Amino acid sequence: MDDKKKRKKDENAKSDDKVTLKKEIGLLSACAIIIGNIIGSGIFISPKGVLEHAGSVGLSLIVWVCGGGICALGSLCYAELGVTIPKSGGDYSYVTEIFGGLVGFLLLWSAVLIMYPTTLAVIALTFSNYVLQPAFQNCLPPFIATRLLATICVLFLTWVNCSSVRWATRIQDIFTVGKLLALVLIIVVGLVQIFKGHYDALVPSVAFEFSQDPSFGQIALAFLQASFAYSGWNFLNYVTEEVVEPRKNLPLAIYISIPLVTLVYTMTNIAYFTSMTPEELLTSNAVAVTFGEKLLGMFSWVMPISVALSTFGGINGYLFTSSRLCFSGAREGHLPYLLAMIHVKNCTPIPALLVCCIATVLILCIGETHNLINYVSFINYLSYGVTIAGLLYLRKKRPNLARPIKVNLLVPITYLIFWALLLFCSLYSEPVVCGLGMVIMLTGVPVYFVGVHWKEKPKWIYILLERVTYLGQKLCYVVFPQEDSSETEPLTAKAID
Repeated sequence: MDDKKKRKKDENAKSDDKVTLKKEIGLLSACAIIIGNIIGSGIFISPKGVLEHAGSVGLSLIVWVCGGGICALGSLCYAELGVTIPKSGGDYSYVTEIFGGLVGFLLLWSAVLIMYPTTLAVIALTFSNYVLQPAFQNCLPPFIATRLLATICVLFLTWVNCSSVRWATRIQDIFTVGKLLALVLIIVVGLVQIFKGHYDALVPSVAFEFSQDPSFGQIALAFLQASFAYSGWNFLNYVTEEVVEPRKNLPLAIYISIPLVTLVYTMTNIAYFTSMTPEELLTSNAVAVTFGEKLLGMFSWVMPISVALSTFGGINGYLFTSSRLCFSGAREGHLPYLLAMIHVKNCTPIPALLVCCIATVLILCIGETHNLINYVSFINYLSYGVTIAGLLYLRKKRPNLARPIKVNLLVPITYLIFWALLLFCSLYSEPVVCGLGMVIMLTGVPVYFVGVHWKEKPKWIYILLERVTYLGQKLCYVVFPQEDSSETEPLTAKAID
């Protein structure tokens, strides 16, 4: 009996020393990742764009509700893919598994090269602008000051993510609660206004007075504005391998988070209209700040601080998830293998985090980020449709694949119809922006064939890569993780005889 106990103790000690990604994301943290990534700066910026294109208060509120519904349809599809192909990496991992290396690499290339670094840079700049705003009330904060504070924020959160997965998830939990409380404050103040009778803009006869004739193209653009505020709903799928019991908690977190965000967004917009006329909202560059100035009086400073806290949590969430995308790409051989390594003690993907950090700082130094994000937002939306089309393709090609969650076929089909309509409107209304986005994506084709597909490279290239990898391992103290095959291999069902 003593020998058995000793042997069991030794096995437990070995499992504790196993270098692998730690499963420290429970249901609460999973919800925090989804909510924290969705609620960033969008809800404080997008209401203006949605109202402008919708043309009326009533239609803008319908767009916000329907936008959440569309995200719910997409997230249901991602829940099926996430438990069928339980790998970190989200869209990239699913598309690579279903359509092959080239299509997956193109998504990875555009995301790592520009999409996520640019998004991080924009969120970091929003954070620094709102933090510095109280000190520069009568003018814009200095260019250098905003860039410097944004860089410090990105560097600090990179250090936190490199140090501990638990620290990163705790920051996400705390700041998600903080941003929800800020929105709850707006909603409560709005409800008080309604009880006082200040709801003229919400009366149906007034709410559906159009400032312009509604057209399909304008409504589609209103949905695209709302989709920016809802972006991030698929980010939990990027860290599937770090979720505790992913086949249970991943779909459950989606079912809780998306309806909650939709409710909060709709109620927040209703609250905005209790204090501002449509004309006032359209002339405001910071809707939440204008709301605070009109109703909170001496406590109006709460709003810019709340937006800053919201964006701080958004930066942390984007760093956490985008680094796992680099990690997954390197593990598939689409990026240098150094990026697939994790710290020996902390079990964090330090090289991948450093790449995301450096790329973000470089884009901050470039200066003009908003044009870049316009180009790649089209690619981001394109990737959603390709991934959900992959779900239908997988259903046909591998019908016997075990699917713990299997959504009704009407769900992906409805999403794809809506997606195709919005994509067509985007191409029609912004052909240059969409075209440049496609060019950025397609520059990955020659990179794929030279860097990935070409196996017989000169020997000196392999020697150079080995030396760089070895140096990176020594500097970052990282090794290849040991995989838990029970969680990362797709489930397969036996064919029915």
